[in-house]
Amino acid sequence: MEEPMIGSIPTMQEIPFFAHQKLRVLRNRGIIDPGKIEEYIARDGYLGLAKALTEMTPAEIIKEVTASGLRGRGGAGFPTGLKWQFCSQSKGDVKYVLCNADEGDPGAFMDRSVLEADPHAVLEGMVIAARAIGAHYGYIYCRAEYPLAIHQLNIAIAQARECGLLGKDILGTGFDFDLEIYQGAGAFVCGEETALMTSIEGKRGMPRPRPPFPAVAGLWGKPSVLNNVETFASVAQIVLKGAAWYASVGTEKSKGTKVFALTGDVNNVGLVEVPMGTTLRTIVYEIGGGIPGGKKFKAAQLGGPSGGCIPAEHLDASVDYEKVAELGAIMGSGGLIVMNEDKCIVDIARFFIDFCQDESCGKCTPCREGTKRMLQILTGITEGKGREGDIELLQEMAVIIKNSSLCGLGQTAPNPILSTIRYFRDEYEAHIREGRCPAGVCTALKRYTVDAEKCTGCGVCAKVCPTKAAKGEKKQPHEIDQATCIKCGVCMEKCKFEAIFVN
Repeated sequence: MEEPMIGSIPTMQEIPFFAHQKLRVLRNRGIIDPGKIEEYIARDGYLGLAKALTEMTPAEIIKEVTASGLRGRGGAGFPTGLKWQFCSQSKGDVKYVLCNADEGDPGAFMDRSVLEADPHAVLEGMVIAARAIGAHYGYIYCRAEYPLAIHQLNIAIAQARECGLLGKDILGTGFDFDLEIYQGAGAFVCGEETALMTSIEGKRGMPRPRPPFPAVAGLWGKPSVLNNVETFASVAQIVLKGAAWYASVGTEKSKGTKVFALTGDVNNVGLVEVPMGTTLRTIVYEIGGGIPGGKKFKAAQLGGPSGGCIPAEHLDASVDYEKVAELGAIMGSGGLIVMNEDKCIVDIARFFIDFCQDESCGKCTPCREGTKRMLQILTGITEGKGREGDIELLQEMAVIIKNSSLCGLGQTAPNPILSTIRYFRDEYEAHIREGRCPAGVCTALKRYTVDAEKCTGCGVCAKVCPTKAAKGEKKQPHEIDQATCIKCGVCMEKCKFEAIFVN
Protein backbone atom coordinates (compact mmCIF):
# COMPACT_ATOMS: atom_id res chain seq x y z
CA MET A 1 0.00 0.00 0.00
CA GLU A 2 1.28 3.45 -0.90
CA GLU A 3 1.93 5.89 1.93
CA PRO A 4 -0.56 8.74 2.13
CA MET A 5 0.58 11.92 0.35
CA ILE A 6 -0.19 14.06 3.38
CA GLY A 7 2.94 12.75 5.07
CA SER A 8 5.16 14.35 2.43
CA ILE A 9 3.81 17.86 2.93
CA PRO A 10 6.26 19.86 5.09
CA THR A 11 5.08 21.97 8.00
CA MET A 12 5.78 25.70 8.16
CA GLN A 13 8.65 25.09 10.59
CA GLU A 14 10.28 22.70 8.14
CA ILE A 15 10.43 25.34 5.41
CA PRO A 16 13.48 27.61 5.97
CA PHE A 17 11.69 30.71 4.65
CA PHE A 18 9.21 30.49 7.54
CA ALA A 19 11.25 28.64 10.14
CA HIS A 20 13.73 31.48 10.69
CA GLN A 21 11.06 34.14 11.02
CA LYS A 22 9.36 35.32 14.19
CA LEU A 23 6.07 37.03 13.49
CA ARG A 24 4.94 39.80 15.78
CA VAL A 25 4.19 42.81 13.61
CA LEU A 26 3.01 40.49 10.83
CA ARG A 27 1.28 38.02 13.16
CA ASN A 28 -2.20 38.61 11.71
CA ARG A 29 -1.25 38.91 8.04
CA GLY A 30 -3.18 36.34 6.03
CA ILE A 31 -4.93 35.01 9.12
CA ILE A 32 -7.65 37.60 9.73
CA ASP A 33 -9.97 39.49 7.43
CA PRO A 34 -8.76 43.09 7.86
CA GLY A 35 -12.26 44.34 7.08
CA LYS A 36 -13.77 42.62 10.14
CA ILE A 37 -12.92 44.09 13.53
CA GLU A 38 -14.33 40.98 15.22
CA GLU A 39 -11.53 38.86 13.79
CA TYR A 40 -8.90 41.29 15.09
CA ILE A 41 -10.53 41.26 18.54
CA ALA A 42 -10.55 37.45 18.48
CA ARG A 43 -6.74 37.61 18.18
CA ASP A 44 -6.41 39.68 21.41
CA GLY A 45 -7.07 42.90 19.52
CA TYR A 46 -7.75 46.01 21.61
CA LEU A 47 -6.95 44.17 24.86
CA GLY A 48 -3.76 46.22 25.09
CA LEU A 49 -5.80 49.40 24.68
CA ALA A 50 -8.26 48.29 27.35
CA LYS A 51 -5.39 47.62 29.73
CA ALA A 52 -3.75 50.96 28.99
CA LEU A 53 -6.95 52.93 29.58
CA THR A 54 -8.32 51.06 32.61
CA GLU A 55 -5.29 49.76 34.48
CA MET A 56 -2.37 52.07 33.68
CA THR A 57 -1.50 55.72 34.05
CA PRO A 58 0.13 57.61 31.17
CA ALA A 59 3.44 57.46 33.03
CA GLU A 60 3.14 53.69 33.43
CA ILE A 61 2.47 53.26 29.71
CA ILE A 62 5.59 55.24 28.86
CA LYS A 63 7.61 53.29 31.42
CA GLU A 64 6.50 49.97 29.91
CA VAL A 65 7.32 51.04 26.35
CA THR A 66 10.69 52.41 27.48
CA ALA A 67 11.54 49.20 29.34
CA SER A 68 10.71 47.13 26.26
CA GLY A 69 13.56 48.74 24.33
CA LEU A 70 11.30 49.49 21.33
CA ARG A 71 13.07 51.80 18.91
CA GLY A 72 11.50 53.70 16.05
CA ARG A 73 11.29 51.45 12.99
CA GLY A 74 11.14 54.35 10.53
CA GLY A 75 14.90 54.53 10.15
CA ALA A 76 16.57 56.53 12.89
CA GLY A 77 16.00 53.97 15.64
CA PHE A 78 15.30 56.57 18.36
CA PRO A 79 13.92 55.02 21.58
CA THR A 80 10.13 55.22 21.35
CA GLY A 81 9.49 55.53 25.08
CA LEU A 82 11.96 58.39 25.38
CA LYS A 83 10.27 60.27 22.53
CA TRP A 84 6.88 59.83 24.21
CA GLN A 85 8.30 60.98 27.54
CA PHE A 86 9.68 64.19 26.03
CA CYS A 87 6.30 64.96 24.47
CA SER A 88 4.34 64.12 27.61
CA GLN A 89 6.49 66.60 29.55
CA SER A 90 5.96 69.38 27.00
CA LYS A 91 3.37 71.93 28.03
CA GLY A 92 0.41 72.47 25.77
CA ASP A 93 -3.36 72.02 25.71
CA VAL A 94 -3.22 70.51 22.22
CA LYS A 95 -0.96 67.63 21.24
CA TYR A 96 -0.91 65.32 18.23
CA VAL A 97 -0.09 61.70 17.45
CA LEU A 98 1.11 61.14 13.89
CA CYS A 99 1.69 57.92 11.97
CA ASN A 100 4.24 58.02 9.17
CA ALA A 101 2.95 55.71 6.42
CA ASP A 102 4.75 57.59 3.64
CA GLU A 103 6.79 54.60 2.55
CA GLY A 104 8.98 55.68 -0.37
CA ASP A 105 12.01 53.39 -0.58
CA PRO A 106 12.20 51.57 -3.94
CA GLY A 107 11.11 47.98 -3.46
CA ALA A 108 9.84 48.51 0.11
CA PHE A 109 6.30 47.58 1.10
CA MET A 110 6.49 46.80 4.82
CA ASP A 111 4.08 49.50 5.97
CA ARG A 112 1.68 48.89 3.10
CA SER A 113 1.42 45.22 4.03
CA VAL A 114 0.57 46.00 7.67
CA LEU A 115 -1.99 48.66 6.74
CA GLU A 116 -3.66 46.36 4.22
CA ALA A 117 -3.65 43.21 6.37
CA ASP A 118 -3.88 44.47 9.97
CA PRO A 119 -4.97 48.15 10.14
CA HIS A 120 -6.44 47.88 13.64
CA ALA A 121 -3.00 47.12 15.09
CA VAL A 122 -1.87 50.59 13.97
CA LEU A 123 -5.00 52.30 15.27
CA GLU A 124 -4.70 50.59 18.64
CA GLY A 125 -1.06 51.64 18.98
CA MET A 126 -1.91 55.24 18.12
CA VAL A 127 -4.68 55.45 20.74
CA ILE A 128 -2.31 54.07 23.39
CA ALA A 129 0.32 56.64 22.39
CA ALA A 130 -2.29 59.39 22.59
CA ARG A 131 -3.20 58.33 26.12
CA ALA A 132 0.47 58.31 27.09
CA ILE A 133 1.19 61.88 25.94
CA GLY A 134 -2.25 63.44 26.47
CA ALA A 135 -3.22 63.90 22.82
CA HIS A 136 -6.79 63.88 21.51
CA TYR A 137 -6.29 63.98 17.76
CA GLY A 138 -4.03 62.37 15.22
CA TYR A 139 -3.20 61.84 11.57
CA ILE A 140 -2.09 58.88 9.48
CA TYR A 141 0.05 60.28 6.65
CA CYS A 142 -0.27 57.74 3.84
CA ARG A 143 0.81 58.23 0.25
CA ALA A 144 -1.99 58.24 -2.32
CA GLU A 145 -0.29 55.41 -4.25
CA TYR A 146 -1.58 53.04 -1.54
CA PRO A 147 -5.33 52.99 -2.39
CA LEU A 148 -5.98 49.56 -0.83
CA ALA A 149 -4.22 50.55 2.40
CA ILE A 150 -6.28 53.73 2.59
CA HIS A 151 -9.46 51.78 1.87
CA GLN A 152 -8.76 49.27 4.67
CA LEU A 153 -7.85 52.08 7.05
CA ASN A 154 -11.12 53.89 6.37
CA ILE A 155 -13.05 50.71 7.10
CA ALA A 156 -11.06 50.10 10.30
CA ILE A 157 -11.52 53.68 11.52
CA ALA A 158 -15.29 53.53 10.97
CA GLN A 159 -15.53 50.17 12.77
CA ALA A 160 -13.42 51.35 15.70
CA ARG A 161 -15.63 54.44 16.12
CA GLU A 162 -18.78 52.32 15.98
CA CYS A 163 -17.42 50.00 18.67
CA GLY A 164 -16.41 52.84 20.98
CA LEU A 165 -12.70 52.22 20.45
CA LEU A 166 -12.11 55.57 18.76
CA GLY A 167 -13.69 58.97 19.20
CA LYS A 168 -15.45 60.23 22.34
CA ASP A 169 -15.29 58.45 25.71
CA ILE A 170 -13.33 55.42 24.50
CA LEU A 171 -14.42 52.26 26.37
CA GLY A 172 -16.33 54.49 28.79
CA THR A 173 -13.10 55.76 30.36
CA GLY A 174 -13.66 59.43 29.53
CA PHE A 175 -10.66 59.54 27.21
CA ASP A 176 -11.23 61.08 23.79
CA PHE A 177 -9.11 60.47 20.70
CA ASP A 178 -9.91 60.59 17.02
CA LEU A 179 -7.84 60.65 13.85
CA GLU A 180 -8.00 61.05 10.10
CA ILE A 181 -6.00 60.00 7.05
CA TYR A 182 -3.95 62.59 5.21
CA GLN A 183 -2.96 61.52 1.71
CA GLY A 184 0.53 62.48 0.59
CA ALA A 185 1.51 63.12 -3.02
CA GLY A 186 4.46 60.72 -2.98
CA ALA A 187 7.40 62.99 -2.16
CA PHE A 188 10.24 60.93 -0.68
CA VAL A 189 11.32 63.84 1.55
CA CYS A 190 7.95 63.75 3.33
CA GLY A 191 9.14 60.64 5.09
CA GLU A 192 11.20 63.08 7.21
CA GLU A 193 9.11 64.00 10.23
CA THR A 194 9.18 67.80 9.98
CA ALA A 195 8.57 67.74 6.21
CA LEU A 196 5.60 65.43 6.84
CA MET A 197 4.16 67.86 9.36
CA THR A 198 4.68 70.80 7.00
CA SER A 199 2.78 68.86 4.33
CA ILE A 200 -0.18 68.21 6.66
CA GLU A 201 -0.26 71.94 7.37
CA GLY A 202 -1.00 72.47 3.68
CA LYS A 203 2.44 73.73 2.68
CA ARG A 204 5.10 72.28 0.42
CA GLY A 205 6.71 69.33 2.18
CA MET A 206 10.09 70.69 3.24
CA PRO A 207 12.00 70.02 6.47
CA ARG A 208 12.44 72.51 9.28
CA PRO A 209 15.55 73.23 11.33
CA ARG A 210 15.77 71.41 14.66
CA PRO A 211 15.61 72.30 17.51
CA PRO A 212 12.85 72.79 18.42
CA PHE A 213 12.08 69.12 18.03
CA PRO A 214 8.53 67.92 17.25
CA ALA A 215 8.07 66.71 20.84
CA VAL A 216 8.18 70.40 21.79
CA ALA A 217 6.90 72.14 18.66
CA GLY A 218 5.60 69.84 15.95
CA LEU A 219 2.39 69.96 13.91
CA TRP A 220 1.12 73.55 13.88
CA GLY A 221 3.70 74.32 16.53
CA LYS A 222 2.11 71.92 19.04
CA PRO A 223 3.90 69.05 20.84
CA SER A 224 3.68 65.99 18.60
CA VAL A 225 4.75 62.36 18.54
CA LEU A 226 5.47 60.75 15.19
CA ASN A 227 6.21 57.06 14.70
CA ASN A 228 5.94 54.82 11.69
CA VAL A 229 3.48 52.00 10.99
CA GLU A 230 5.70 49.18 12.23
CA THR A 231 6.41 50.97 15.50
CA PHE A 232 2.73 51.57 16.31
CA ALA A 233 1.87 47.99 15.34
CA SER A 234 4.19 46.78 18.12
CA VAL A 235 2.83 48.96 20.93
CA ALA A 236 -0.37 47.11 21.88
CA GLN A 237 1.43 43.78 22.26
CA ILE A 238 4.04 45.41 24.50
CA VAL A 239 1.35 46.86 26.77
CA LEU A 240 -0.64 43.62 26.86
CA LYS A 241 2.21 41.12 27.26
CA GLY A 242 4.78 43.28 29.04
CA ALA A 243 8.17 44.79 28.31
CA ALA A 244 10.03 41.61 29.26
CA TRP A 245 8.12 39.62 26.65
CA TYR A 246 9.04 42.07 23.90
CA ALA A 247 12.68 42.32 25.01
CA SER A 248 13.05 38.54 25.12
CA VAL A 249 14.19 38.55 21.48
CA GLY A 250 16.78 40.72 19.81
CA THR A 251 20.13 42.03 21.03
CA GLU A 252 21.13 44.01 24.09
CA LYS A 253 20.51 47.39 22.46
CA SER A 254 18.20 46.39 19.61
CA LYS A 255 15.16 44.60 21.01
CA GLY A 256 12.28 42.89 19.24
CA THR A 257 11.88 41.98 15.60
CA LYS A 258 12.32 43.84 12.32
CA VAL A 259 10.40 43.51 9.06
CA PHE A 260 12.46 43.57 5.87
CA ALA A 261 11.43 43.76 2.23
CA LEU A 262 13.82 41.18 0.80
CA THR A 263 14.33 41.68 -2.92
CA GLY A 264 16.92 41.71 -5.69
CA ASP A 265 19.10 38.76 -6.73
CA VAL A 266 17.65 36.25 -4.29
CA ASN A 267 15.44 33.20 -4.85
CA ASN A 268 12.78 33.97 -2.25
CA VAL A 269 11.61 37.57 -2.32
CA GLY A 270 9.00 39.10 -0.05
CA LEU A 271 8.44 40.42 3.44
CA VAL A 272 10.31 38.70 6.25
CA GLU A 273 10.20 39.41 9.99
CA VAL A 274 13.21 38.28 11.98
CA PRO A 275 14.58 38.90 15.48
CA MET A 276 17.03 41.78 15.69
CA GLY A 277 20.56 40.41 15.51
CA THR A 278 19.80 37.78 12.87
CA THR A 279 22.80 37.50 10.56
CA LEU A 280 22.72 38.73 7.00
CA ARG A 281 23.73 35.23 5.86
CA THR A 282 20.63 33.73 7.49
CA ILE A 283 18.38 36.27 5.79
CA VAL A 284 19.95 35.86 2.35
CA TYR A 285 20.72 32.13 2.25
CA GLU A 286 18.34 30.47 4.72
CA ILE A 287 15.24 32.64 4.39
CA GLY A 288 16.02 34.02 0.93
CA GLY A 289 17.15 30.69 -0.47
CA GLY A 290 20.43 32.01 -1.85
CA ILE A 291 21.34 33.61 -5.17
CA PRO A 292 19.65 32.43 -8.40
CA GLY A 293 21.72 30.57 -10.96
CA GLY A 294 24.47 29.70 -8.50
CA LYS A 295 25.87 33.23 -8.69
CA LYS A 296 28.02 34.63 -5.91
CA PHE A 297 26.74 37.14 -3.38
CA LYS A 298 28.39 40.52 -3.87
CA ALA A 299 26.64 42.97 -1.55
CA ALA A 300 23.36 43.89 0.08
CA GLN A 301 21.99 47.42 0.07
CA LEU A 302 20.42 47.90 3.47
CA GLY A 303 18.34 50.93 4.41
CA GLY A 304 16.94 51.98 1.07
CA PRO A 305 18.45 54.44 -1.43
CA SER A 306 20.23 56.33 1.35
CA GLY A 307 21.47 53.18 3.04
CA GLY A 308 24.78 51.44 2.51
CA CYS A 309 26.23 48.39 0.76
CA ILE A 310 27.34 45.52 2.99
CA PRO A 311 29.81 43.18 1.19
CA ALA A 312 30.23 39.41 1.30
CA GLU A 313 32.97 39.65 3.92
CA HIS A 314 30.33 40.78 6.43
CA LEU A 315 27.67 38.18 5.64
CA ASP A 316 27.92 36.88 9.21
CA ALA A 317 27.34 40.32 10.74
CA SER A 318 24.27 40.63 12.94
CA VAL A 319 21.59 42.92 11.57
CA ASP A 320 20.95 45.38 14.37
CA TYR A 321 21.18 49.16 14.71
CA GLU A 322 24.69 49.28 16.13
CA LYS A 323 26.36 46.74 13.85
CA VAL A 324 24.71 48.07 10.70
CA ALA A 325 25.86 51.61 11.51
CA GLU A 326 29.37 50.31 12.20
CA LEU A 327 29.45 48.77 8.71
CA GLY A 328 28.51 52.07 7.09
CA ALA A 329 24.83 51.40 6.38
CA ILE A 330 21.58 52.25 8.15
CA MET A 331 18.64 50.11 9.19
CA GLY A 332 16.22 52.49 7.49
CA SER A 333 12.64 51.39 7.23
CA GLY A 334 13.68 47.89 6.16
CA GLY A 335 14.56 47.71 2.47
CA LEU A 336 17.09 44.95 1.76
CA ILE A 337 18.30 44.60 -1.84
CA VAL A 338 20.57 41.63 -2.61
CA MET A 339 23.11 42.00 -5.44
CA ASN A 340 25.03 39.24 -7.20
CA GLU A 341 28.50 39.27 -8.75
CA ASP A 342 27.22 40.67 -12.05
CA LYS A 343 26.33 44.06 -10.57
CA CYS A 344 28.59 47.08 -11.03
CA ILE A 345 29.03 48.74 -7.66
CA VAL A 346 29.88 52.14 -9.16
CA ASP A 347 26.71 52.06 -11.25
CA ILE A 348 24.71 51.02 -8.17
CA ALA A 349 26.05 54.03 -6.24
CA ARG A 350 25.19 56.25 -9.20
CA PHE A 351 21.64 54.88 -9.30
CA PHE A 352 20.99 55.56 -5.62
CA ILE A 353 22.49 59.06 -5.58
CA ASP A 354 20.41 59.81 -8.70
CA PHE A 355 17.28 58.85 -6.74
CA CYS A 356 18.26 60.97 -3.72
CA GLN A 357 19.18 63.94 -5.91
CA ASP A 358 15.85 63.70 -7.71
CA GLU A 359 13.92 63.52 -4.43
CA SER A 360 15.83 66.36 -2.72
CA CYS A 361 13.39 69.14 -1.83
CA GLY A 362 16.05 71.73 -2.65
CA LYS A 363 15.70 73.73 0.55
CA CYS A 364 19.30 73.43 1.73
CA THR A 365 22.34 73.96 -0.48
CA PRO A 366 24.46 70.96 0.66
CA CYS A 367 21.79 68.47 -0.37
CA ARG A 368 20.50 70.32 -3.43
CA GLU A 369 23.88 71.09 -5.00
CA GLY A 370 26.02 68.43 -3.34
CA THR A 371 24.01 65.43 -4.49
CA LYS A 372 23.87 66.90 -7.99
CA ARG A 373 27.65 67.30 -8.12
CA MET A 374 28.25 63.78 -6.78
CA LEU A 375 25.90 62.43 -9.44
CA GLN A 376 27.87 64.25 -12.14
CA ILE A 377 31.15 62.74 -10.92
CA LEU A 378 29.74 59.20 -10.69
CA THR A 379 28.11 59.49 -14.11
CA GLY A 380 31.46 60.57 -15.52
CA ILE A 381 33.19 57.58 -13.96
CA THR A 382 30.65 55.14 -15.42
CA GLU A 383 31.03 56.79 -18.84
CA GLY A 384 34.80 56.40 -18.88
CA LYS A 385 35.46 60.05 -18.07
CA GLY A 386 36.69 59.54 -14.52
CA ARG A 387 39.82 61.34 -13.39
CA GLU A 388 42.42 60.85 -10.69
CA GLY A 389 41.18 62.51 -7.53
CA ASP A 390 37.50 61.80 -8.19
CA ILE A 391 37.34 59.20 -5.42
CA GLU A 392 38.88 61.55 -2.87
CA LEU A 393 36.59 64.39 -4.02
CA LEU A 394 33.53 62.17 -3.58
CA GLN A 395 34.63 61.25 -0.06
CA GLU A 396 35.30 64.88 0.87
CA MET A 397 31.95 66.06 -0.49
CA ALA A 398 30.09 63.19 1.19
CA VAL A 399 31.36 64.17 4.63
CA ILE A 400 30.43 67.82 4.11
CA ILE A 401 26.94 66.95 2.86
CA LYS A 402 26.31 64.54 5.75
CA ASN A 403 27.40 67.10 8.34
CA SER A 404 25.66 70.17 6.93
CA SER A 405 22.37 69.03 5.37
CA LEU A 406 19.16 70.11 7.04
CA CYS A 407 17.37 66.78 7.25
CA GLY A 408 17.87 63.04 7.16
CA LEU A 409 17.63 62.81 3.38
CA GLY A 410 20.77 64.84 2.79
CA GLN A 411 22.50 63.49 5.89
CA THR A 412 22.21 59.91 4.64
CA ALA A 413 22.27 60.39 0.84
CA PRO A 414 26.09 59.95 0.62
CA ASN A 415 25.97 56.57 2.42
CA PRO A 416 25.91 54.43 -0.76
CA ILE A 417 28.97 56.27 -2.08
CA LEU A 418 30.96 56.10 1.15
CA SER A 419 30.18 52.43 1.76
CA THR A 420 30.94 51.34 -1.81
CA ILE A 421 34.24 53.22 -1.83
CA ARG A 422 35.06 51.68 1.53
CA TYR A 423 34.52 48.10 0.36
CA PHE A 424 34.90 48.26 -3.43
CA ARG A 425 37.51 50.93 -4.05
CA ASP A 426 39.24 48.67 -6.55
CA GLU A 427 36.19 48.82 -8.83
CA TYR A 428 36.25 52.61 -8.78
CA GLU A 429 39.96 52.56 -9.62
CA ALA A 430 39.41 50.10 -12.49
CA HIS A 431 36.85 52.46 -14.01
CA ILE A 432 39.09 55.51 -13.65
CA ARG A 433 42.60 54.16 -14.27
CA GLU A 434 41.96 51.26 -16.62
CA GLY A 435 38.81 52.43 -18.38
CA ARG A 436 37.29 49.09 -17.45
CA CYS A 437 34.08 48.02 -15.74
CA PRO A 438 34.90 44.73 -13.94
CA ALA A 439 31.25 43.67 -14.05
CA GLY A 440 30.84 44.57 -17.71
CA VAL A 441 27.80 46.72 -16.95
CA CYS A 442 28.84 50.28 -17.82
CA THR A 443 28.07 50.59 -21.53
CA ALA A 444 30.65 53.24 -22.30
CA LEU A 445 33.42 51.02 -20.92
CA LYS A 446 32.40 47.87 -22.73
CA ARG A 447 34.72 46.56 -25.46
CA TYR A 448 33.23 43.87 -27.67
CA THR A 449 35.97 41.57 -28.97
CA VAL A 450 36.00 38.58 -31.33
CA ASP A 451 37.67 35.34 -30.27
CA ALA A 452 39.51 34.37 -33.47
CA GLU A 453 39.67 30.71 -32.47
CA LYS A 454 35.88 30.44 -32.10
CA CYS A 455 34.86 32.71 -34.99
CA THR A 456 33.90 30.77 -38.15
CA GLY A 457 33.45 33.85 -40.30
CA CYS A 458 29.73 33.20 -40.78
CA GLY A 459 29.13 36.95 -41.13
CA VAL A 460 26.03 37.13 -38.92
CA CYS A 461 27.60 39.80 -36.70
CA ALA A 462 28.35 41.99 -39.74
CA LYS A 463 24.77 41.64 -40.97
CA VAL A 464 23.16 42.70 -37.69
CA CYS A 465 25.62 45.44 -36.68
CA PRO A 466 23.79 48.79 -37.10
CA THR A 467 27.03 50.77 -37.61
CA LYS A 468 28.94 48.16 -39.66
CA ALA A 469 31.58 48.01 -36.93
CA ALA A 470 31.72 44.21 -37.25
CA LYS A 471 33.54 43.29 -40.46
CA GLY A 472 35.69 40.63 -42.08
CA GLU A 473 36.07 38.24 -45.00
CA LYS A 474 33.74 35.28 -45.37
CA LYS A 475 34.92 32.18 -43.47
CA GLN A 476 37.65 34.29 -41.87
CA PRO A 477 37.73 35.56 -38.27
CA HIS A 478 35.95 38.91 -38.05
CA GLU A 479 36.93 42.04 -36.12
CA ILE A 480 35.02 44.83 -34.41
CA ASP A 481 36.03 48.43 -35.07
CA GLN A 482 36.01 50.04 -31.62
CA ALA A 483 35.78 53.55 -33.10
CA THR A 484 32.39 52.91 -34.68
CA CYS A 485 31.01 50.33 -32.23
CA ILE A 486 28.05 51.78 -30.26
CA LYS A 487 28.13 48.99 -27.62
CA CYS A 488 24.63 47.75 -28.44
CA GLY A 489 25.58 44.10 -27.93
CA VAL A 490 23.52 42.79 -30.85
CA CYS A 491 26.54 41.03 -32.34
CA MET A 492 27.18 39.04 -29.18
CA GLU A 493 23.50 38.24 -28.82
CA LYS A 494 23.22 36.86 -32.37
CA CYS A 495 26.54 34.99 -32.50
CA LYS A 496 25.76 31.24 -32.45
CA PHE A 497 29.33 30.25 -31.66
CA GLU A 498 29.83 32.43 -28.57
CA ALA A 499 32.84 33.97 -30.31
CA ILE A 500 32.12 37.51 -29.17
CA PHE A 501 32.78 38.55 -25.59
CA VAL A 502 33.00 41.74 -23.52
CA ASN A 503 36.23 43.00 -22.03
